[in-house]
Amino acid sequence: MTTYLIPDSFTMLRRSLRRMRRYPSLTFFTAVIPVIVLLLFVYVLGGTLGAGLGATAPAGLPADAGRDAYIAYVVPGILLITVAGIGTGTAISVSMDMTAGIIARFRTMAIARSSVLAGHVIGSVIQALLALGIVLVVATLVGFRPTTSPVEWVAALGLLALTAFAISWLSVGMGLAAGSVETASNTPMILTLLPFLSSAFVPIETLPGPLAWFAEHQPFTPIIETVRGLLVGTPIGNDGLIAVGWCVLFSVGGYLWSRRLYERVPAVAAA
Repeated sequence: MTTYLIPDSFTMLRRSLRRMRRYPSLTFFTAVIPVIVLLLFVYVLGGTLGAGLGATAPAGLPADAGRDAYIAYVVPGILLITVAGIGTGTAISVSMDMTAGIIARFRTMAIARSSVLAGHVIGSVIQALLALGIVLVVATLVGFRPTTSPVEWVAALGLLALTAFAISWLSVGMGLAAGSVETASNTPMILTLLPFLSSAFVPIETLPGPLAWFAEHQPFTPIIETVRGLLVGTPIGNDGLIAVGWCVLFSVGGYLWSRRLYERVPAVAAA
């Protein structure tokens, strides 16, 4: 069945895309919360927070640029929040398949077993990219102006897609492990909350001691700093390698966890 992994994965992907087309509100609402957060921070807090960026102001903008500096600073974090938001929808979709017995039926079919999970993951990555497009349009309308080259733009989008891939695999595992759809809708919330405890909204050095230590060492901070550097020219240092390392770790760990849980689902033939 391994021979048919790619065609079977595309078949399962088409199933996910049909669901996405049937429920376009899922993609829309994945983008709504980040857009609301963006508008709130830019227009309510942006002037004050931007004036306090100091040495961490994006390249090409003075430290006292106020709201303009803060827009450039905060958008990369908002993009990561958008990507993290797909975790809930992915876990819910997988849990719905579990509770409806669909995955148990798939276990009886002559298809590559990883393809069932891969269809959910690739569909979620596509949904994340669509949501990112919506958020970027809004960010441009409020004044976000990247200062780097198209190559760096592609690298930033590639890292965000890799992050979506990693989060999707973790979310698939959460959906398989959840005993109900309600549980599956709550478990991935940790992935959405972590960016708020990072460098997404304020520089790490402005945070109190224990929180600053956590923000510096949690997985999402190097991803945000890398995306920020690629889009607005702030220093990246070794954050790029660390960001890719976290994504690979989450992808491999999420895949192995999901595959193990999938193998433990009892096969049930159709009546």
